[in-house]
Order: sequence, then structure tokens, then C-alpha cells
Amino acid sequence: MSTSASEPSAFDRLHPEIRRWIRDQGWMGLRPIQDEAIRTVLGSEADVVVMAGTASGKTEAAFLPLLTRAAEPGDGGLRILYVSPLKALINDQYRRLETLCERLEMPVTRWHGDAPAAAKAKLLRHPAGVALITPESIEALLLRRQADAARLFRGLQSIVVDELHAFLKGPRGLHLSSLLGRVDRLCEKRPRRIGLSATLGDDDAGRCWLNPAQPETPVVLRSRDGGSGLKLQVRGYEEPPDASGVDEIADDGDDALSRIADHMFEHLRGSNNLAFAGSRRTVEALADRLRQRCVAKGLPEEFFPHHGSLAKELREELELRLKSGDLPTTAVATTTLELGIDLGNVKSVAQVGAPKSLAALRQRLGRSGRRGDPAVLRIYVRERHVAADADPLDQLRIATVRSVAAVRLLVDGFVEPAGDDPSLATVVLHQTLSTIAADGAIRPVAAHRAICDKNSYLAMGTSDYAALLRGAARDDVGLLEQSSDGLLMLGPEGERVTAAHDFYAVFETDDEWRLVAEGRTLGTVPISNVLAIGALVGFAGRRWRVESVDDRSKVLVVAPHRAGKLPKFDPPTGEPVHARLSQEIRHVLASEDVPSYLDPAARAFLQEGRAAYRRLGLDRSCAIASGSDTVLATWAGTAVNDILMVLLQSAGLECQADDVAIEIADCSPDELRKLLGTISEVPSTEALASFVENLRSAKYDQFVDEDLLRRLWAKRAKPAREQAIATIGDLVW
Repeated sequence: MSTSASEPSAFDRLHPEIRRWIRDQGWMGLRPIQDEAIRTVLGSEADVVVMAGTASGKTEAAFLPLLTRAAEPGDGGLRILYVSPLKALINDQYRRLETLCERLEMPVTRWHGDAPAAAKAKLLRHPAGVALITPESIEALLLRRQADAARLFRGLQSIVVDELHAFLKGPRGLHLSSLLGRVDRLCEKRPRRIGLSATLGDDDAGRCWLNPAQPETPVVLRSRDGGSGLKLQVRGYEEPPDASGVDEIADDGDDALSRIADHMFEHLRGSNNLAFAGSRRTVEALADRLRQRCVAKGLPEEFFPHHGSLAKELREELELRLKSGDLPTTAVATTTLELGIDLGNVKSVAQVGAPKSLAALRQRLGRSGRRGDPAVLRIYVRERHVAADADPLDQLRIATVRSVAAVRLLVDGFVEPAGDDPSLATVVLHQTLSTIAADGAIRPVAAHRAICDKNSYLAMGTSDYAALLRGAARDDVGLLEQSSDGLLMLGPEGERVTAAHDFYAVFETDDEWRLVAEGRTLGTVPISNVLAIGALVGFAGRRWRVESVDDRSKVLVVAPHRAGKLPKFDPPTGEPVHARLSQEIRHVLASEDVPSYLDPAARAFLQEGRAAYRRLGLDRSCAIASGSDTVLATWAGTAVNDILMVLLQSAGLECQADDVAIEIADCSPDELRKLLGTISEVPSTEALASFVENLRSAKYDQFVDEDLLRRLWAKRAKPAREQAIATIGDLVW
């Protein structure tokens, strides 16, 4: 931390009190990413993305220079707004910043639903310092307390967005981008934006989100610290022949989950770990098996579930127990612990089920490998029992192969890029309602300019926006009304919706569909593929044909399908697979290397899958027979398979899409080949959109006209259609 003779060091450019705080922390020096961020932030006015792993010091990389700027003499007022998707992360960052801000005599205030009301009231009376806030709390401020918000944000200098990658797709990202645009309009000068991320797969997408008006201007800083390496094992487990595929609490000792629990109990006990187990049912079943093993051995309990249905107090107790490190603790979680709340020194990460998302895998892996130790990752793969007459896709041992493919892409540094989001209509409608509720009334042109102008991240043209408004103003919807002089106002339903407490959040947490056959509910499943009448859905060991779709109620009316064996695949997750991962699965099947990180069972599964790949002729042909059906192996990913499935359904075929293939019922490979050969031109996505049924996936889609949802789907699907055309060209051999 010495001063260069030619120019001040990054350390010397910091506020004197911050320099004293750094020395008191016992730091040996600034990390390279911190040094680079300090120079960039204090040496320019550019927006900045700071890319570094969990616990790498990226929070300080942003705040040390921003607090230096905020401490300069001025008129006072709120200086820094930190936005996080999680209340727990806000509480964690508050503890990290509190002592530093005390040195600067600068208040730091938490602002979310569970934060102390007195501190929030004081901040509104005397805006100053730093506020740590959720997107939903920004929404509530802008909607309910507009005058207070205008006074609070007037002198804002900078906005820090943590977990930036979590906002690059999904309704929360669209929502926050719109909210920050509204905050900008209340400020004397547009605040600089700093994005923090451990997993940013697409620099351009990060820049565009951070500054939609000038996406070429944000500076991306990446940590050059490669970490201390990775210890990896992929372990294979075969289910017994009679396994139902549903994880029950009951432990019979022979199912794969019970044997996974045996291994976890032996190797994770006595240290701090994270185990990601997918669904809430699997989390509860695995945590209970681990707890029972502690009881049987007379040992203290150290395995605990963590998911969104648990009470907040239970989740927070577990998070604090992990962070303190006083007692050995393993959290068995859904996705709730992926994001960057500091959980202390986590020794290892386990994942039950083959990865489908490289972004999620990288984020989870970043939770391990602190204090110079290598990261430790165990992937537990469950494969179904494969009978002699099993479906071809079951014979490929896709779960094991996908694990190897995911590790290859992890090493290559691949992360799925962000794409157009299906929740656009919901977020634009939500922000229209919020703006009207805050202002009282607005003209349509002004509303479109404020929410969807050329500099907005919410790209919706004027004709689509007009259709959105018309649909929301229909008598049977009642969200909007228009006065005689053309002003948009809230209708009766709009008043009710905006007054509801859950209006602040624009995302839905329950996206499962209910399957109904002959008036009886079969159960619920997540759906990631688009559906049309005639689509096939696997559930409860049977194949079902979709008879009708109720988007608003999330109900599929189905009937048993007579033909074909049901591919078992993995338990459904509703998580799409990118084309790159699907293609890598094929490359793994076609290659011969056997990775050393596979245990003997996983190694055997890989060899079985490769042998089946050659035996079935998939190394020579993409279409193979499966009884009276055809398996069309596209290796193209979920989005392209969606387009191909809708295309085939529009030709009268019944089919079911997976991440690597499509199964067509009652159709031979020759018949399929002839059909594909007759397709001189793939219909436009606008034409295909008429066959898609399950378009209402986001919170307020029930209020959006179906024609508009179809148009928006058609626009989103255009890139996948181009890939589908290329795929068909490869398939017609």
C-alpha cells in the first residue's frame, strides 16, 4: 500500500478514515480487483461491472471508492443506494458496512419489509448516507410515498446492484430496470451504476442491463484470481426396479436417495457444507434421512432443510449457524442459498441431480473454496433402472452424461447468455399500473415513453403497448379506464390489484401446473416446454395426451395415451437446457475419454450410455425407432425443441419434447423423414404461435390479451426458429 512516485496508489486515493479502517482490519493489502475498481471508479464517471467470485472482496471493491466520493463535502442527502434481491443479503451487507460507515459518520439504513421502521422513518426525514434496499421496497416507495421518494433520491450519486446476473433474466430483472429508470427521473443527475456479479456469462448483456441507453459505455472488471483449484467427484446411483420416481420421507434404505444420504452422512458430517437437492420434496426427504442417521448414531443434529416454504426465522437461524461456524452444519437447500449471502467457510458443495444450468452450477460452486482451500463439488447422479426393453433415451444414461458435459463446459468457462424474457407483458403492465397509481392519471404516449422508450430495457413497441392497454381496459378485465380527454386511469380491478400488498413483487413463486384427468387431479408438475393440444406429458409412470390448457388457472386436462413406453428422465425441474449443453451431451456420448472424477458406478453408467448410443445407431442417424414411436435426437436444447415440437404438432403429430430429443408417437422414422422432407419452408413463428397454448406464465399475464401474448412469443422464438431450420436441414439426410 505504498505510494508510487509518479501517481498516487489506489490505497492512497481513498478517504483517510477508510485507509485507517483497512489497517485496523489487518489487511495485508488491496486485492487486485479492489485496486482496479478503486482506480476506475475514482478516475472516471463510467458505470462499472465488477466480476469476482463469492467472498472475493467485490463488495469492498465497489464501496471503498464510492464511500470516498460520498464523504466529499456537499449538500448532504442519500448518496448510495445498494439494491439486492434478498433481504438476508441486505442484512449481511449491513453488518459488513456498519463499522466502516461509522468511521465516516455516515448512516447506513436497511430498507425492506423486516427492517426496523424507526430507522426508515429517520432516513425519510433526513436523507443521508447509504440505503440497502430490495426492488420491492423501491416499488413501494415510488407507489405509496412519491413525495418522500423524490426528496430521498434527489441527490443520489450511485446505485450498486448486487447479484447482477440474477437480474439479467426473469421478471425481477425487467422490474428493477424499470424501477431504476423511475429513480433516475427523480435525481438531479443520473446516478452512476455499479453491478456486482460472481457469474456473468455475457459481458454485453450485463452492460446493456446496467445502461440500456448507452450499452457500450459500462466498464467490465474481472478478477484475475483463478482460485485454488477444484476437487470434483461425480457419483452414480441406480434406483431399484420398482422405484416410483417420487421422493418420499420414508427411508427404505435401498432407494438411491437413501444411499446418497449414507455417503453424505459419512463425508459431510463434522464440517460446514451446502447440499442442493432440487425440489422441496427432495430437500425434505434428504434432510430427514440425514437427521435420522444422526439420531440412530446418537449424534447432535447437523443437517437442516432450507427452502422458500420454511418460516423466515428457521431459514435465518440456519444461515447464522453456517456463518458463525461454531457448530458443524450442512444446509440441504433448493435454490435459496445460491445467491451471495456470506455463509462463512463452506467446506464443500453437493448437488443431487445432474446440472441443467451452468450459471447455477458456477454460482453454487463459488460458495466453496474459501481461505485458499480448493473448492469441493460432489454431484450425485440418480439413474433409473434400465430394463432390456427400456426406452432408447433411458438407455443413454443422459443424467450421467449431462454431468460430464456440464463439467466440460464449466472448465471452458461457458455460462448461458440472457435471452428475451416471457414476462415482458406482465412487467410492462405492472409498471403502467404502478405509474398511474402513483401519479393519478397519465396519457398513453407519456406512459409508453416513461416505461418503454428507446432507452429502456423494457422493449415494447407502440402497437404492442396499445394492444396491452386495450386488453387491460376491456370490460371483463377492468384494470384501466380512459377519460374523455384521453387520460389513462385505474379501473375498479386496477384499484384492487394495486392496493394489494403482493403488488410490490412482480414474480410468482409457484409455477407448477395441475394435471387433471376425468375430473380427478393427478398432481402437479413444473413445465418448461411450450405445449399445444396433442402434446404428451409424462407423469406418475404414464404418458398423457394434453386435451386442453387453462393458462389462467395453470391446469392441463389430460387423457391417458395408449402407445409407447414412458421415458423416465430425471425428476422434472421446469429448468430449460441451453443448446450448448445439449450439444455437449452428444459430444460426450461420441467420445471415448473416461474422466477420473467419476466413481465406479458413474463410470459404468457413462460406458453404458456410450454403448447404447452406438448400438441404437445415434452415431449415424438422428431418428430411431422406439416401438411404434420415433425418437428424434436433435441435440439442440429446450428452445429449439419447442419450435420443432410445435411444428410437428401443427402437422398433426403427437409428440413430447425433452432437452436432447423429441419423441413422436405412432410415427416411424421413415414416415418422419418423409414428412420433414416435404417441409419446403418452416412456417413463421407467427403462424406457429397459433398452436401454442401455455403462454400465461407470468404474474399478470391473466390480464393480457391472448393475441398479444402470441405475438410476443413469436418475436422471442425467432432466433430458435432459425436454429430449428438449420437442425431440420441436418435431420433430412
